[in-house]
Amino acid sequence: QGRHKAFSTCFPHLAVVSLFISTGMFAYLKPPSISSPSLDLVLAVLYSVVPPAVNPLIYSMRNQELK
Repeated sequence: QGRHKAFSTCFPHLAVVSLFISTGMFAYLKPPSISSPSLDLVLAVLYSVVPPAVNPLIYSMRNQELK
């Protein structure tokens, strides 16, 4: 049960970090031939807006588990 609780606490953080790193890597390592303004906009939103927006959700779930 302790491992399950630790995994359930760490999983959302790992998901956000992996999203942050993978979109950043894709944005900088993609070939210029597949560059489009809409793809760049989606990557920018995923890279800069989604991780900070998800952090309050993660901490609220964690606080409910602690209560």
